[in-house]
Amino acid sequence: MSKRGRGGASGAKFRISLGLPVGAVINCADNSGAKNLFVIAVYGIRGRLNRLPSAGVGDMFVASVKKGKPELRKKVMQAVVIPSGAKFRISLGLPVGAVINCADNSGAKNLFVIAVYGIRGRLNRLPSAGVGDMFVASVKKGKPELRKKVMQAVVIRQRKTFRRKDGTFIYFEDNAGVIVNNKGEMKGSAITGPVAKECADLWPRIASNAGSIA
Repeated sequence: MSKRGRGGASGAKFRISLGLPVGAVINCADNSGAKNLFVIAVYGIRGRLNRLPSAGVGDMFVASVKKGKPELRKKVMQAVVIPSGAKFRISLGLPVGAVINCADNSGAKNLFVIAVYGIRGRLNRLPSAGVGDMFVASVKKGKPELRKKVMQAVVIRQRKTFRRKDGTFIYFEDNAGVIVNNKGEMKGSAITGPVAKECADLWPRIASNAGSIA
């Protein structure tokens, strides 16, 4: 089956749901300095009356940089849609207001979840964090100089069961996180207990300090 006029009936490309119409803004996944790409046009689309040309995975499109380095912004260039990143959809077990263990040696013992990064949210739904997510936290229990201060942290373990790509289900004995900075570097130098593989893949600085990865 052709994809809206691409390649005819015997084309090599399979029919893919097109989720990026002209005008969409997507993340830039390389290290070129661009952060967001604006879809201007899609290559190979014949189109139809009153139908917006759209792109799918593997499609090349004309783009401009909406956010990034000043020398790249507002310039027209080509880009390709790739599948989403390494992170798999994980069950979120730590809503805002949860208190979890701090698994590093920074001096904090308990972390209070204030907000979660990257959550768009929905009406009347509490934002929640899962393994590998960065969140805004405050120290509920620990050294006096750390208590009641707002900082960033990453979830390394959760008690709620979640599914991995290979079909296995896994959970840990406790909910735990570590304190980090904006670059993902740990405040402490060691981690007690295992670190989930999903978190280690996303945060290499945490993986290097982990005693074991499960």
